[in-house]
Amino acid sequence: MADGSCVLVWAVAFSLCVGVSKCYYTIPLKIYTGRFNSSTDLDLTSLQQTPGGNVLSLASDPAGQVNFLDMVGNLLGDSGRGYYMEMSIGTPGQKLNILVDTGSSNFAVAAAPHTFITHYFNTELSSTYQSAGRAVAVRYTQGNWEGELGTDRISIPKGPNGTITINIAAILSSDGFFLPGVNWQGILGLAYPMLARPDSTVEPFFNSMVRQLGIPDVFSLQMCGAGLSASNTADPAGGSLIMGGAEPTLYQGPMWYTPIKEEWYYQVEVLKLEVGEQNLNLDCREYNMDKAIVDSGTTLLRLPVNVFNAVVEAITHTSLIQDFSSGFWAGTKLACWMKGETPWRFFPKLSIYLRATNTSQSFRITILPQLYIQAITDVDGTLDCFRFGVSSSANGLVIGATVMEGFYVVFDRAQRRVGFALSTCAVSGGVAVSEIAGPFSAADVAADCSGGALKEPLLWVISYTLMAVCALVLLILLLLLVLPCRRRHHSGEITDESSLVRHRIK
Repeated sequence: MADGSCVLVWAVAFSLCVGVSKCYYTIPLKIYTGRFNSSTDLDLTSLQQTPGGNVLSLASDPAGQVNFLDMVGNLLGDSGRGYYMEMSIGTPGQKLNILVDTGSSNFAVAAAPHTFITHYFNTELSSTYQSAGRAVAVRYTQGNWEGELGTDRISIPKGPNGTITINIAAILSSDGFFLPGVNWQGILGLAYPMLARPDSTVEPFFNSMVRQLGIPDVFSLQMCGAGLSASNTADPAGGSLIMGGAEPTLYQGPMWYTPIKEEWYYQVEVLKLEVGEQNLNLDCREYNMDKAIVDSGTTLLRLPVNVFNAVVEAITHTSLIQDFSSGFWAGTKLACWMKGETPWRFFPKLSIYLRATNTSQSFRITILPQLYIQAITDVDGTLDCFRFGVSSSANGLVIGATVMEGFYVVFDRAQRRVGFALSTCAVSGGVAVSEIAGPFSAADVAADCSGGALKEPLLWVISYTLMAVCALVLLILLLLLVLPCRRRHHSGEITDESSLVRHRIK
């Protein structure tokens, strides 16, 4: 029995330590591919910043590096899979379309042929490309890529004046990252250095632009895909990425700001959700479980599982149609109506309350069904089919394109806040598809609703600490095996069969 116990203890300890040592951190929340099966079984004040009083409303940067009007319309949408802009990379310049993503921090471009893209950045043809000799890899919720780090010069035809030198991840291999029919060949990560790979010493694109061109540490996004079908390739969605500030012609009404809780993703604090006028009445920490972020690279509004289930239940109770299949809510089936009919009147509004810069108050952003019941395709010219633009998430709440298309969103990094105002293009069929209101009292919610997510440096500290503990345990066990668990005869002598394990490791 003593011999068997030694082996069992060794095996359990070894498997535990190996399991712990595999802890690693991945960047979640990325591009939603939209795989569906068609289903036709349905019959069917201090918070407000006025344009005159906000420096972000300037139509150009006083330093002369930026003319915001020149950047209007510099984005195109890609069939529900993100918004991209044209860039010129290297010397001489090679033009590529780059996906705009506020949920990651690497600037990465295809540097090798791939079945799903038409062209790539050829580093050998650029006289200014310099390899850093470092490998880099990024994993997303769906898809990943690997490559090498380098630097090169880039310019943006419809961006700030000037050429800058930036860190580039040259993608040499990928899996599930480039999708069939995509019109972009790289990704522009606009988040903070903490998310950069392989580590935070890799300066992100926008940090380099601010440092080299001297523009304000602010950018803003208008994404104009509201009400457009993902199958509409003849007239794709457009938009604007304004680098250095905000363009006042792209929004109307006041700008409402919410503080950035942590500078890694653009993490904000959600206080409550409403379906129609019904408060879900969940603890506010449920909404921020793990984290709540604003991410242009995520197509849908993603909600923690408990929140998602509560939203679906509330929608089914308030909707005029009660017999949706579960596949529609899960995103595996489409709901279809006769062509010309619109389903939006059957669904309620969805509202998200964000903590304001005056932390005792909040404001509310609301999306109409036109934004979250999304046209996808038609069937035989007789049916229009739609998907549910909300999904469940194991990695926190994500305010993705489903919501962002209703608003002009300002990422004011200089003052650690994210601003929301009504977008001038958030209109479908002549009807505004978004609303914003406030202020409201936040006295009925906790002073801090953040979910207490563990950030990457802490995760690594914990991982290495556990690995060290495991190493110590293994060392002790090894010593015990070298001086094995002993079985004695009645005479007290140690037999040669006292440890089979000892003999096997000689």
